[in-house]
Amino acid sequence: MKKAIVLFSGGLDSTTVIAIAREQQFQLYALSFSYGQRHSVELDAAKRIAADMAVSQHVIADIDLTTFGGSALTADIDVPKHQIATDMTDGIPITYVPARNTIFLSFALAWAEVLGAQDIFIGVSSVDYSGYPDCRPEFISAFQQMANLATAAGVEGSQQITIHAPLSELSKAQTIALGTKLGVDYGQTLSCYDPEANGAACGYCDSCQLRKKGFNEAGIADPTIYRS
Repeated sequence: MKKAIVLFSGGLDSTTVIAIAREQQFQLYALSFSYGQRHSVELDAAKRIAADMAVSQHVIADIDLTTFGGSALTADIDVPKHQIATDMTDGIPITYVPARNTIFLSFALAWAEVLGAQDIFIGVSSVDYSGYPDCRPEFISAFQQMANLATAAGVEGSQQITIHAPLSELSKAQTIALGTKLGVDYGQTLSCYDPEANGAACGYCDSCQLRKKGFNEAGIADPTIYRS
């Protein structure tokens, strides 16, 4: 089996991507990050899901992005809340973590070189998303080009990295429909940016709004436990 690194938060999108990579017969290596995020309870979900989906290895890398802050997820800044998804503002929201996907993909690239893996999966979408610049297809394409110039294995010709972003052109509803078909238990996933310590979702942050909208449009019951 070919090895693949999957960037894995324990959320709806990255869990769907694990299911996609598994369906494609990859041997799975899940990579999560404890980066000082306020919603670090997502890592508990990631551990449970990784065990249930029988990944070969699940690594949680410790990095501290609170050193720089600049985001509602890594600094003492309120997470924006909305009553409905259409209330979400245009532009890049304060929940954007500066250069996060660049950092995460760089770690994945390092692990891929060690494992001799050629494939990295990431659950970004450019359809139903918060407008983050590092979720765009042009970013993924540029990183892949850079990745193949950046490692000893690449220079020596023993590795040709492909960055897979299978959700890139899918709406949240399409993602949920696909994941459901692949047997994903979305009740285990956590998407909220501002959850309770027990994992209950706030229901009003951008991520919760997009999640609720997706289940509604897919015609699938939302199993999320929301804050009462």
